[in-house]
Amino acid sequence: MAAHDRVSYQAPEVVGVDAIREAARRIAHVARRTAVVDVSDLAGRPLLLKCEMQQPGGAFKIRGATNMLMRLTPDEVARGVITFSSGNHGQAVALAASRLGGRAVIVMPTTAPAVKVAGVKRWGAEVILEGTTSLERRKRAEAEAAARGLTMVPPFDHPWIVEGQGTCGLEILDQAPDTEMIAVPMGGGGLVAGVAAAVKQSWPNVVIVGVEPAGAAKMTASLAAGHPVTLDRAESVADGLIPVRPGDITFEYVRKFVDRVVTVEDAVIKRAALWLFHEAKLVVEPSGAATVAAVLWPTPGSPLADKSKRVVAILSGGNVSPDTLAKLEGVRPGSDEGQTKV
Repeated sequence: MAAHDRVSYQAPEVVGVDAIREAARRIAHVARRTAVVDVSDLAGRPLLLKCEMQQPGGAFKIRGATNMLMRLTPDEVARGVITFSSGNHGQAVALAASRLGGRAVIVMPTTAPAVKVAGVKRWGAEVILEGTTSLERRKRAEAEAAARGLTMVPPFDHPWIVEGQGTCGLEILDQAPDTEMIAVPMGGGGLVAGVAAAVKQSWPNVVIVGVEPAGAAKMTASLAAGHPVTLDRAESVADGLIPVRPGDITFEYVRKFVDRVVTVEDAVIKRAALWLFHEAKLVVEPSGAATVAAVLWPTPGSPLADKSKRVVAILSGGNVSPDTLAKLEGVRPGSDEGQTKV
């Protein structure tokens, strides 16, 4: 399933807690301090939800995008930035650029949900549709950046992105100081890298569990290989979690700070999204519901199977249409209807 394509890279210098705190101050005028909601009574176990779908743009991505743009020079922002994204990072870059008076170009897959394309355009960004995989989007974005003098804002694999995403981890420690485990959704690994760096360098006894779709288990494959690998294909209803390769930087953070990586099947992700809607009264896209799937219906051997532990599950994002939720209602467990393929 995976092509073990070793690349030449060096282990990154770890982003420290002071740098993450500085990022929190830097982005405070754009990113929100999102709520932590206790749903233990509904879940039948200690469970709190960190509601990142409440961010501007509907996802945690605004943290890293704003931090990186704030670190660029005014001239770089004015000339314009570009990124490649399945949707949520693109919206975050578009929003951050609009707030800072810059322009943004977002390369999105031809299969991107309409709600996410509309979200990017809402903030005045230019949208380019290219291919179906993250590698195809990246190649087009790099070509556009070179031709047009734009600055690249990577979706996850950059220290400034990791800094910004780490602010979510610091908030969790402040809002829920008795946290024992944190479940973090994983696509390319930017969020889990930042959260794990913030938490493990502050409270090392807190267990960090990364969660990725079984049909897009690029971090699981990479850890097994001992280096980042590229999947031949990725397929999941969680369209925000299906890069075919983790970042070089984020892989090293996961290897250093994350206690366990688990996978969840699409049928359980769908079930979790509906549980959040009907029981917790929260609108969350499948990508954002993956952590709740891993907590409520853990696989054998998962650390999340210990129902005595107090868990915080990060939810992100909230960019889901009513039609998508309605479609989830009609999908039988085990069916592949409604999946996104790359």
